[in-house]
Amino acid sequence: MSGTTAGLLPKIQGFSRKMPKVRDLLILAILFVALVPILRIFRVTQFMIFCIFVMSLDLLYGFMGYLSFGHVLYLGVGVYGSILFSVYINTNPILSIVAGVLAGLLLSGILGSFLVELKGAAFALTNMAFNYIGYFLIRSTFQKITYGDDGLSSKVMPWGFLNFSNETVAYVFVLICFLGVFFLLRNLVDSPFGVIVKSIKEKETRVRFLGYNTYKYKWITYMIAGTIASFAGTLDTLYLQYVSPTFIHPLTNIEPVFSILIGGAGNLYGAIAGGMVYMLLRDWLSTIVVQWEWILGIILLLVVFWFRTGLVGFVKNLVATLRFRIKKKGMRR
Repeated sequence: MSGTTAGLLPKIQGFSRKMPKVRDLLILAILFVALVPILRIFRVTQFMIFCIFVMSLDLLYGFMGYLSFGHVLYLGVGVYGSILFSVYINTNPILSIVAGVLAGLLLSGILGSFLVELKGAAFALTNMAFNYIGYFLIRSTFQKITYGDDGLSSKVMPWGFLNFSNETVAYVFVLICFLGVFFLLRNLVDSPFGVIVKSIKEKETRVRFLGYNTYKYKWITYMIAGTIASFAGTLDTLYLQYVSPTFIHPLTNIEPVFSILIGGAGNLYGAIAGGMVYMLLRDWLSTIVVQWEWILGIILLLVVFWFRTGLVGFVKNLVATLRFRIKKKGMRR
């Protein structure tokens, strides 16, 4: 083998490993572009922002096995961090995003430093307790700054081509952000770091026995999840141009949890599919039933009992079964 061929081989192998990820990005891009004529550009943009938020919780729950009932706290920190920055400091949209993301990174780093030591119900409920504290601070304690239940309008101004008052510009920007987050998380969960995180979910004691500092991996994962949730919050702020305490209300934690259970935990496609199905169900049911939440509750029970791997897991199992049967018939012939 010549030196040139030997040098090209690692590049070819590296490109072949990246091909599935590039394919996934193209599929998602085509999907969300195709939805625009059906659902309108405004709703598709909201769907993508919500799916970013759901993927952030799926990293924490689906891949690491730590269910949080207070993840909305970080969405709210991103929302209020970015909008308060635009109102009181600077109207630049990029700086506003950076401010919200940094606020989420800082808070998740501080809280995560001791929350990841908890497990099960203690972890889930302690996160919810901090979510309630954040909600109370935004709604009451700092009412003079946040305007409480009256809400607050963004002061972000157009910056170059980034005019978020233009639906098309906002849609393209959010689509790029959505694909970027998906690509980031896909590489993360497939990396050696991701393998250790998934191993912690399976058996943390064994991972610790092998010499890994599981606390460090859990803390970093918690910070990444919180930061991405805050990033979704900043996009909400820039797009809607208005925020209120509903963005940080603890009861809305059921939305991303519901979405993950519908789509399938521990699968980024499942998080996206679940987020879309949940949003579609919520929009449809709210137009035909006044108290639509109880119907969603029944659907959740059906999903938990009959589709334990979620919609994506169910489809995968179905395809695998069909392939096995076809292969078995071929062998008989």
